[in-house]
Amino acid sequence: MAVKKKASRAGALARPVKKAPRRPARAGAVPQVEIPRDGRDATLSIGGKDVELTNLDKVFWPVEGYTKRDLLQYYADIASVILPHLRDRAITMKRYPHGITGEFFFMKRAPEHRPAWVETCSIMHKSKSLIAFPLAQDVPSLLWLINLGCIDLNQWYGTCDDPDRPYYLHFDLDPGEGAGLGKVLETACIVRTALEEYGMTPLVKTSGSSGVHVYVPIVRGPLQKAVWTFAKALAKRLERKHPDIITAEYRIADRPHGRVLVDYNQNAWGRTLASVYSVRPKPRATVSTPVTWDEVERGFRMEDFTIESVPARARELGDLWQPLLEPRGRFPLATLL
Repeated sequence: MAVKKKASRAGALARPVKKAPRRPARAGAVPQVEIPRDGRDATLSIGGKDVELTNLDKVFWPVEGYTKRDLLQYYADIASVILPHLRDRAITMKRYPHGITGEFFFMKRAPEHRPAWVETCSIMHKSKSLIAFPLAQDVPSLLWLINLGCIDLNQWYGTCDDPDRPYYLHFDLDPGEGAGLGKVLETACIVRTALEEYGMTPLVKTSGSSGVHVYVPIVRGPLQKAVWTFAKALAKRLERKHPDIITAEYRIADRPHGRVLVDYNQNAWGRTLASVYSVRPKPRATVSTPVTWDEVERGFRMEDFTIESVPARARELGDLWQPLLEPRGRFPLATLL
């Protein structure tokens, strides 16, 4: 990796990716990148691709003092474990050009003025609009996305060869008013038990905000709508069985006080959740981090997992969410539909 003074020119539109998902990359295949500590702008040459980085000294977390440079360095450091979860998946961009206290906006279509090596994934929407989403295929395209002001990364659940068929079922456990993280962790254990009764092997991560996400790797096949239908039925059943702690009511005004929402609607077509290892636009720069079920049972604080602590944790523990990528051990959800 080299630092260049001259920025690269944006190239032509990349063609949509239509291929099977890649196997997870080994850590050794991902280059180690150091974001320059001096200067406001820089252009890095990584694997023959020039990545222009701008406004590196802009403060993104005013209280903590973390800058855009710090955010980019985090993603460079975590690239070996986050990239396998992003590759070949359309990414919906949520851009914070002025940091977590500034205005943000959503963007689906990849900017026209982008490097030629940034690949895209074209998905037809119900409006008959064909949208070319950007892809994070390697370190250069990952850093290019973050440089746009994307603090967290929100990828589709299916890969670009067939985005209508997801690779996982999941639940977003979100505390309502009067419910704290303790109740969320209790709910996570309830959801885990229910999934294990089907023979599933659920994984869990912090949301990096106020809740947790529970995922199940499934055999690819069912359409997104079918996965959503199963998730809704299970959430409603848990609501009936545990009405004192769980709600599946999607309308905020109708949710009972002190309950945890088992949000099945995040399985709907076109929805996205912050990816594993994503930094969140929250105080202390918390990260959506894989945790063990032992850690859930013992309890933790959301601020235990930040851009300062997670890279070292990943180096020590490896990717706790590797099972989400493996072809073996996936649950045949189609047998229950």
